[in-house]
Amino acid sequence: MARPPPLQELPPVYTPPARAASPQILTGSLKAPLWLRAYFQGLLFSLGCGIQRHCGKVLFLGLLAFGALALGLRVAIIETDLEQLWVEVGSRVSQELHYTKEKLGEEAAYTSQMLIQTPHQEGENILTPEALGLHLQAALAASKVQVSLYGKSWDLNKICYKSGIPLIENGMIERMIEKLFPCVILTPLDCFWEGAKLQGGSAYLPGRPDIQWTNLDPEQLLKELGPFASLEGFRELLDKAQVGQAYVGRPCLHPDDLHCPPTAPNHHSKQAPNVAQELNGGCHGFSHKFMHWQEELLLGGMARDAQGQLLRAEALQSTFLLMSPRQLYEHFRGDYQTHDIGWSEEQAGTVLRAWQRRFVQLAQEALPQNSSQQIHAFSSTTLDDILHAFSEVSAARVVGGYLLMLAYACVTMLRWDCAQSQGAVGLAGVLLVALAVASGLGLCALLGIAFNAATTQVLPFLALGIGVDDIFLLAHAFTEAPPGTPLQERTGECLRRTGTSVALTSINHMVAFFMAALVPIPALRAFSLQAAIVVGCNFAAVMLVFPAVLSLDLHRRHCQRLDVLCCFSRYRPCIPTPPGLISSGPITSCPLTSISTDLPPPLSASSSPCSARVIQILPQELGDRTVPVGIAHLTATVQAFAHCEASSQHVVTILPPRAHLVPPPSDPLGSELFSPGGSTRDLLGQEEGTRQKATCNSLPCARWNLAHFARYHFAPLLLQSHSKAMVLVLFGALLGLSLYGATLVQDGLALTDVVPRGTKEHAFLSAQLRYFSLYEVALVTQGGFDYAHSQRALFDLHQRFSSLKAVLPPPATQAPRTWLHYYRNWLQGIQAAFDQDWASGRITRHSCRNGSEDGALAYKLLIQTGDAQEPLDFSQLTTRKLVDKEGLIPPELFYVGLTMWVSSDPLGLAASQANFYPPPPEWLHDKYDTTGENLRIPAAQPLEFAQFPFLLHGLQKTADFVEAIEGARAACTEAGRAGVRAYPSGSPFLFWEQYLGLRRYFLLAICILLVCTFLVCALLLLNPWTAGLIVLVLAMMTVELFGIMGFLGIKLSAIPVVILVASVGIGVEFTVHVALGFLTTQGSRNLRAARALEHTFAPVTDGAVSTLLGLLMLAGSNFDFIIRYFFVVLTVLTLLGLLHGLMLLPVLLSILGPPPEVVQIYKESPEVLSPPAPREGGLRWGLSPTLPQSFARVTTSMTVALHPPPLPGAYIHPASDEPTWSPVATPAASGSNNLSSRGPCPATG
Repeated sequence: MARPPPLQELPPVYTPPARAASPQILTGSLKAPLWLRAYFQGLLFSLGCGIQRHCGKVLFLGLLAFGALALGLRVAIIETDLEQLWVEVGSRVSQELHYTKEKLGEEAAYTSQMLIQTPHQEGENILTPEALGLHLQAALAASKVQVSLYGKSWDLNKICYKSGIPLIENGMIERMIEKLFPCVILTPLDCFWEGAKLQGGSAYLPGRPDIQWTNLDPEQLLKELGPFASLEGFRELLDKAQVGQAYVGRPCLHPDDLHCPPTAPNHHSKQAPNVAQELNGGCHGFSHKFMHWQEELLLGGMARDAQGQLLRAEALQSTFLLMSPRQLYEHFRGDYQTHDIGWSEEQAGTVLRAWQRRFVQLAQEALPQNSSQQIHAFSSTTLDDILHAFSEVSAARVVGGYLLMLAYACVTMLRWDCAQSQGAVGLAGVLLVALAVASGLGLCALLGIAFNAATTQVLPFLALGIGVDDIFLLAHAFTEAPPGTPLQERTGECLRRTGTSVALTSINHMVAFFMAALVPIPALRAFSLQAAIVVGCNFAAVMLVFPAVLSLDLHRRHCQRLDVLCCFSRYRPCIPTPPGLISSGPITSCPLTSISTDLPPPLSASSSPCSARVIQILPQELGDRTVPVGIAHLTATVQAFAHCEASSQHVVTILPPRAHLVPPPSDPLGSELFSPGGSTRDLLGQEEGTRQKATCNSLPCARWNLAHFARYHFAPLLLQSHSKAMVLVLFGALLGLSLYGATLVQDGLALTDVVPRGTKEHAFLSAQLRYFSLYEVALVTQGGFDYAHSQRALFDLHQRFSSLKAVLPPPATQAPRTWLHYYRNWLQGIQAAFDQDWASGRITRHSCRNGSEDGALAYKLLIQTGDAQEPLDFSQLTTRKLVDKEGLIPPELFYVGLTMWVSSDPLGLAASQANFYPPPPEWLHDKYDTTGENLRIPAAQPLEFAQFPFLLHGLQKTADFVEAIEGARAACTEAGRAGVRAYPSGSPFLFWEQYLGLRRYFLLAICILLVCTFLVCALLLLNPWTAGLIVLVLAMMTVELFGIMGFLGIKLSAIPVVILVASVGIGVEFTVHVALGFLTTQGSRNLRAARALEHTFAPVTDGAVSTLLGLLMLAGSNFDFIIRYFFVVLTVLTLLGLLHGLMLLPVLLSILGPPPEVVQIYKESPEVLSPPAPREGGLRWGLSPTLPQSFARVTTSMTVALHPPPLPGAYIHPASDEPTWSPVATPAASGSNNLSSRGPCPATG
């Protein structure tokens, strides 16, 4: 008769063999949840059966689909632009950056190359002529760099940033000035004549040696050129810029140098200068007015005396400024030097990058190894190269990681018995997960999600570890299918028992990563979306393709072929069990069957169709109804004799008296834990033929596994009362320590955390962070308001911003370095010159020819009206001023004067770094041209973009950055109330503003994710009680991980936030299996917790080990950042998940777990025969020694579930009349010594 259908996912404590079992009792309100889960599991069962029927097709189509998606990796794009990676999407910073690029085309006007020199002996004073001589050696080697590209030679003078080259009408003088005009180099060498050696420009004049900055005296040169050219305007320009004698008037570091100019202050004395005294207050470029390099830009680790005079320093810094790619392209566009190479902005960028790499290389190699000083060089290209290296996929680590996982999966799933061995399944599963990861990443590439360092360095290993977890779970469940499951239902039964767990963990993983995408950092958002998609592909592979692999392996096992080497049949050194031999203890079966049949010739398989249709074997005699406490099952090999009665169409099965039942070793859990029972089909197996079989006896060590350890050692120890109390105390203490550790977590992520330790780049960044924590920022004013009428508000905004603690104040003797101040001061200067010329009569109402250059400029500006109809009014010469008493420019003159200032004061404009947009029109001044057209000055268009430059200093910690950002934002908000639209710009605002709301985003994402996890678990488990316990454990894991980060010194940035958010989803992997096993088991809480551990301990542990193996490859990364922020954090997360899932959660479930959904009740059948008195003190099956010739002999393993008195605290079944064992009620067809069971038998033709 047919076996009752199994209780879906319930691991059967005892499956009654026929009608004797009463119906399962559904407890209270749990009927609907159980029915819904059974319905869902029924769908999974149908899916599994369908996959098994078409396993070859499913495998082929699945591999084809995943392989096609994996081809998408060919179009993958790796993003390395810091702005694209770290600027919050849709944030105000993103909008401001977009506005800047919209107006200027690019944010940076130049790129910086830096040299930092520090002594090998830490703390040593570096302000000595010898140390500066070594600095000169390194800087000079770097400044002489030349690279050859596109058939051209590129040196520093061609590509450097030059500030404010003046426009001169004299073509010869203009070309000479362009060649001579110095590059902007911020260096402590500028305090000395040797600073001129870094300038590579030169010019030629007949009768003179080559003019270079080392021998150029501008004052003397203008005197010599005066008779040949009108250079009065240029002379006034140099005077305003306070150029003087430039470098030749500065002291020589080494006065004994043959080229030290005679004009140097120490040329004749030959006395070395006092370096500290010369550097006190900073240095100047060739212009004293516009090129002042403050001490903080040049010196680090400074010490001063009581009067504030510089005494010593520990570091020197020189900064070389190069043009941006856009500027370099514009500079040489249309030039004769590039007309034949198809000059483009991309080529300009290539030239700059090549020069920068060579610059860093030569600077680092400039000093000998035994030098007392060390040089650290860095450029913007160096940072790009680091990011590119950081984003490259390490093929060796990927291959090594996957090979290690293949080896682990194969070794852990190999068994001595080929029927249980799944080594090939493990290999196929890991390869399938690898393909799923590749297909997921390919799908991301096809969707346009850019890859980054986190994708290439971390995701392949993390996804492998997560994906293989479910492979182990399905493979483990496949080998532990309920006894008696038909072959064609094995895959369906596997999915029915584990599909819910796999779906629950995968859905939670995807939800976790999607929630992590709430962090608005592009790099981390892309990583989270890619991880969610990869997890989805893993889920599809595990649920659809891997069952096909299991089905194919089932065929291999049925054909008794070797594992892994499936082309070879197995030589089985099995020990045949002769008739009557008793085998005690659990029997390890050979593949697919545990039957040993010995049919006599008259009753062969061909002569009797009933010979293989034995339906039920029942014990006739139990020696003693009193079973020792602790014995839950009796398993023995018994012999039965089957006979087909053709008349009644039934099979008669008789048990002989010679078989003995020997009890197995005592169970540590006593009556609280039972092995899975089964029906007659379980006892007889699935054998369809009548071939000679043998029973295999496995080695004792082969029977030990993680499930055995959990059943007999771990669960009994963990579920004792004192163990529970200890677990709760220990985890409570861990939670308390973690709460304290959470207070130690600081925000931040510095470049020194990203760059590999021990490299030259890391040494530079460490020295820069220690000595030169300076950041160039700008206060940008937008369009949308009238600059001419908002001058007071602009001055107030500048004053408010300058008062911030982090802003480096200018020297007291220097005016604020902003375009509005420079513009106003310039107007005041030409107004003063006009007043002098007017008073002396050199300028009159009708002419300015005799006046000075500045007086003539003021003359032309004062007569402007701004009216297109009547643009000039000479009566205004004496009635108006260019700057009023309040220091404001008349609004009607504001934009006209702006055009004049931009064209007449290029050095001041360059020093102000105004970056006007729209740029004012060019206008050439000639005081001798007083025609109407020349007197009309075009007004500049209303400004839409301008900026005030600032330097921030003292920013060491993230809290310093946050304070500076908040102060800057507050100043802009206050200016907004006055009608001025402004925002701060610079790297601190691009990369540190995320910390203003990072913790808020983190808490929001965690809370939403925990709620989503609760809903998902409650929906799939249909038990809010259990879902609540899972969420409680997950919340504890997150808090503990956060606290451990504090103790490890790991700072909170967007990357740890993503891992913390993802930890909730990853933690589900360790908790939901145990919770589901507890929920679907019968008995007391202790019993259910123990059974849940028995069935889930092995797959959860294997999953944790596989995750750790996947993460192990991260430990070999060259980047300390990967090790600390990914390997360490994810390893701690995995260990926490393992401890919480296998220790804390079972304890909580045993104390607070929900009631069972099903209670199984058995009632004793009145037709059961009372057993006779015991014989010889043993357990025997009695049977007549004589057998008819028509009986077939069948030997099989048999398990009888016994219910001894429960231990204290055990769950008591409601039925009080539960028997010791419950056989099926059958008629006594053969007397007191012969119990038979009848079943339908097909008619014999």
